[in-house]
Amino acid sequence: MTWTSVPFLSLAVFSVVFAAVFIGSGRLVSFLRQREVLDHPNKRSSHLAPTPRGGGIAVIGVILPVWAGVGWFAPQIFTHPSTVSFSSLVLVLFCALGLAVISWLDDLRGLTPIFRLILQFTVAIAGLYALPPGPSGEALVFQGLLPAIADHVVAALIWVWFLNLFNFMDGIDGITGVEAASVGSGVFLVALFAGGIQDWAFFGLSAAAAACGFLCWNWNPAKLFIGDVGSVPLGFLLGWLLLGLTTTGYWAPAVILPLYYLADATLTLGLRLLRGEKVWQAHRQHFYQRAVQAGASHAKVCRLVGVANLGLLLLAVATILEFSSNVPLLCIAAAALVVAGLMARLKNPGAGQNCSGGAPR
Repeated sequence: MTWTSVPFLSLAVFSVVFAAVFIGSGRLVSFLRQREVLDHPNKRSSHLAPTPRGGGIAVIGVILPVWAGVGWFAPQIFTHPSTVSFSSLVLVLFCALGLAVISWLDDLRGLTPIFRLILQFTVAIAGLYALPPGPSGEALVFQGLLPAIADHVVAALIWVWFLNLFNFMDGIDGITGVEAASVGSGVFLVALFAGGIQDWAFFGLSAAAAACGFLCWNWNPAKLFIGDVGSVPLGFLLGWLLLGLTTTGYWAPAVILPLYYLADATLTLGLRLLRGEKVWQAHRQHFYQRAVQAGASHAKVCRLVGVANLGLLLLAVATILEFSSNVPLLCIAAAALVVAGLMARLKNPGAGQNCSGGAPR
């Protein structure tokens, strides 16, 4: 694939995925409402009216076949060998599909946390064998700093934490779509300009396009929620992309791109543990949730997160510049400042400055 063909192919992939998810999500709104698959407000909710839950069916239902197509046609399209074998990709897609099915059952009737964790660790361990190898020929997330077994154990823990925090952070209209679009776009640009992992770029692009198509229905006031059927497998797939960046040597952008979600979820969990709270129970203590409670609209909070994520995206791309070996560390430090500034802004968003459409979800 030549550089002149990149814009055309990128636009084609984005347009097809966006349209498919947008249309599919629209069909789901009436389908789920008719069957009363609704998220009813409770004291921990940020929404006021019953809203259809299950938009992830459209998101994951489009991403999986598109990724399969990218993996199948990659050897014919790109000028370099595929980042992963097609059989490895199929393994990841089946793991994501299994998560989606189980999460849909969880949406409908509720499953025990221990059952969900067992499944999540199972697919994470399986998915580790589908990560692309690095220069050493091994798929090591920590680049040889840990023994191989320890590397895999820690990577599985991180992956399970990431897919869960991606689910935990889905608490206001639009935030999951904004985060998924940001991470997917970041993976697209990093992989495209890094070279040698161009198929990874189109995995990221299609994830971003799917998130944007869903976001049209999930923006405040939301007509459709993604549900566990979407947030859990989407977190799994984005986690695979980020871990894949680390095994191929691009560890700094893998840290930077999801940094806000990582910081908010991890800090909130740590504080709840210190207070002796039941961390597995739903709550409204994340920084973005506190901003809404302080008077900011869902749309305003999502715009703040989106602007900060744009800064993280630019810093992630900057890490692949090779004019200094200190660039990755400097970019991570700058990203930490961006996230700290965002969280401080969310902690004190300015009550009474609600944007239009700002009724709590």
